[in-house]
Amino acid sequence: MVFDMPLDQLKTYMGTNPCPPDFDEYWQKALKEMDDVDPQVEIVKETSIEAPYAECYNLYFTGVKGARIRSQLIKPKKIEKPCPAVLSFHGYAWYSGDWSDKFALAAAGFVVAAMDVRGQNGYSEDVGGVKGNTVHGHIIRGLDGDKEDLLYRQIFLDTAELAKIIANMPDVDSSKIAAMGFSQGGGLALACGALSPYVSRVISVYPFLCDYKRVWEMDLAKDAYEEIRTYFRFRDPLHEREDEIFTKLGYIDVQHLAKWIKAEVLMVTGLMDTICPPSTQFAAYNKIQSKKQMLIYPDFGHEQIFYLNDRIFMYLMEMLE
Repeated sequence: MVFDMPLDQLKTYMGTNPCPPDFDEYWQKALKEMDDVDPQVEIVKETSIEAPYAECYNLYFTGVKGARIRSQLIKPKKIEKPCPAVLSFHGYAWYSGDWSDKFALAAAGFVVAAMDVRGQNGYSEDVGGVKGNTVHGHIIRGLDGDKEDLLYRQIFLDTAELAKIIANMPDVDSSKIAAMGFSQGGGLALACGALSPYVSRVISVYPFLCDYKRVWEMDLAKDAYEEIRTYFRFRDPLHEREDEIFTKLGYIDVQHLAKWIKAEVLMVTGLMDTICPPSTQFAAYNKIQSKKQMLIYPDFGHEQIFYLNDRIFMYLMEMLE
């Protein structure tokens, strides 16, 4: 069964959602804003869990717009030389997860930082201050205000700030930093790789936040993308502003950031994915100009893929060599 494009077309598909004409300037300005913020890093020991080979901390920093962002920080207990690091980003509306989920990487010799996305179910702060919808959906959060108020602009910048903080830790080898995640986390890993010069590897599993207009045209603005339909129903029921809306969403479309990635990329796509359609993922992948590979799972959708975590683990192990 094929519900999206045939594979040969996916391999050349370059996306549908428009890219704003001032996209590059927009993100250069955003990165300058990030660099002008004093992150006021605070690291606090976590006392609720321990392991003989790992130490756990809460890392707090200030992101753009003044929000305090929290990340789990797990370090090997014995560090003899600077370690490679993994930045982990979670799925939509989720949180950084259990501490013990990262212990295998710490035991192997990695520093791990798992960020709570602002405004979702972790401990990061959402400072608000936007016009319009604040009830349902982070893609459309800030869409009614200035383009600088788009929530995912701030979230993408949080990933880059975290990368900078981790890279400057004395226990971390700044030349060996990986960004990884599934779904929203996969989109954030790509954004982090695009916006941060410190990221050398990206692992992106069926990334969210790509090619919004393609999702709409496939009538898949449901589930994770339902807020796009909700926005039109309440704000533009006749679709009189459709071009304007999708162009504005283009500022936070990961496919347009992908051209800046210099890291080595491993992407994973299931051809039966009706949550984040394969074509939207290929729109980003096909714009990546650095070394890359895609694992294609013909019979899987947006779900757990058998043996994939082991494969990713071994891919990360290469960073220890």
